[in-house]
This record gives sequence, C-alpha cells and structure tokens, in this order.
Amino acid sequence: MTATDGAGRVPFKAVAFAGAANWPLWAGLENGLFAAEGLILRHVLTPHSRAMASDLFTGAADLALTAIDNIVAYNEGQGEAELAGSTDFVAVMGVDDGMLSLMASPEIEKIADLKGRAVSVDALSTGFAFVLRELLGETQVDYVRVGGGKERLAALIAGEQSATLLNAPLDLVAEAAGFRRLARARDRLGAYQGVVAAVRRGWAAEHRDLVTAFIRAYHKTVGWLAAPANRAAAIDLLRARMPVLDPAIAGRAYALLLDPASGIFRDLAIDLAGVESVLRLRRAYAADKRTLSAPACYIDDSFRRDALGSPPGPH
Repeated sequence: MTATDGAGRVPFKAVAFAGAANWPLWAGLENGLFAAEGLILRHVLTPHSRAMASDLFTGAADLALTAIDNIVAYNEGQGEAELAGSTDFVAVMGVDDGMLSLMASPEIEKIADLKGRAVSVDALSTGFAFVLRELLGETQVDYVRVGGGKERLAALIAGEQSATLLNAPLDLVAEAAGFRRLARARDRLGAYQGVVAAVRRGWAAEHRDLVTAFIRAYHKTVGWLAAPANRAAAIDLLRARMPVLDPAIAGRAYALLLDPASGIFRDLAIDLAGVESVLRLRRAYAADKRTLSAPACYIDDSFRRDALGSPPGPH
C-alpha cells in the first residue's frame, strides 16, 4: 500500500534532464496542479542518462522525463548503465521533438570545421548521441562523455569541447554567449520523437491511477503556461528556476517552448513517425546491431488516453 499524507496525496518522484520538459513540472508545483491530482511531486534533475536509467530501474524514481531513445536502448540491452536485470521501460506520453541544435564555439563556422575536435555527449550509445552523429555526417570528431544538457552547456562555455547538442532553452543561452548554431536537428531529421515520460511497465500497471494523475496535471500545466494571461508569470517562473536566462532570452524561450507547431506537445501524444526516426538512427549507428521492435512496442498510449480522454493516434 502506498503511503499518503493527511490529505490522501501520494508521494511521486520524477527525474528529468535540464531543459524544456521541466517548465511544466515547476509551474505545476508552483500552482498546486500536481497536488490537486493527489500527488506529492518530488522533481529531481539527473546528471546523465546512466543515473536516470538506474533510478527508474530500481524504483528510486517513479517516472523519468527522458529521450525515448534511452527507453529503446535499455529495453534492447544497449544501454550504458549496468543494471541488475532486464528492463520493462515504456513511454506513456510525449513532450517534444527534442528541440535540439548543434551549438559550437564561435570560431567554428561550419560542421566540417569540427574535424578532429572534441564534441560532448551525454553517453556514446544512448540519448541524442545518434542525432549528433547524423548531423555530423562524415566529419570525424572526438566524442567525450560529459552528461546532461546543463553539464554540456557548462563544458562548452568553459572551452572544454568545441561543440555539443543542446535542447531549448539551453541553446538560447549558448547563442547569447556568442556560440554558433550550426544546425537544427528538426531541419535535418524531419519527424523525431525527443523527450517522453517513461515508467516501468509492471509498476505502472499496479499504479495506473498515479500515472494518469501525473499526465493530467502535466497537461493542465502546459495549458496554464500557454494561456496569454499567464505569460508574465510563466516567464518569471522560468527565470527563477533558470537564472541563466536574462529577460530577453526568457521571452524568446517562452515563444519557442510554447510554439503550437514546434514546441511542447499540447496533446502530449507520442509521434510514431518520430519514433521510427529514432529507430532508424539506432539501426544505423548502434555498435550492437540487432532487430528492433516496431515503434508501438516501446509505447503505451492508454495511460494518456485515460488521463485526457483523447482518442488513439500519433501526435
């Protein structure tokens, strides 16, 4: 039996990487939307995908906001963290297409200029590493494991590597500091599923009400952020949680993250064509070649449909 507080609310821990997916968590906590759904949300930033996978696998976290490529990799035995058994991770809602850009030092004018230079990744075989390899094409670089976007941004600014992939709004911070945007992933890849909410399939089957409550609260919070009347409060909250964003960057971030066409998914549906792009890159670049399952095998959309009353179908 899950312990509750005096109001019947249940503890619920979510881990996430630095980036756009956290904004609804912060706003939902600030405005009591997760509490209204019966959850005592604890939100923790993870330093890298290995820690994320370990926390989700052991139950130290109930849910992870992470790249769906991480879910595929660990379920297929291709993850970098050594876990004590097979995983049953599954994606239950979509957040964004990654909103990824290849950001480089000011002296780098084009991708070919990165030849022989150090480029940072979270992990070599999971997350967005294969997106980076696709963008780089034939350009040979030295890959360095650094960690999540926050850690990679710091290393880029410190001059420790010449380039990295950053998601929004971290890319805006790098750009404002004089770093160069060499490519946007969506311009080169087309459909791509980036961040999702992932859970353990077995645990979620036993705690369906908690998963659907999280999805409902997250969806309501995205709606709150997008409401024009809340724009100033939403930007203030973003700046409070991410002090590196000055007012000008925060305003740009608001428009970027809430763009109806390319920002945070309003319906939280997972893009099946985008998942197929993830699988295509994994088939092309993973050192451990194997037959991957169909996109639907890594997804359970029934939680989102139950939470939001949404019909089935891709984003």
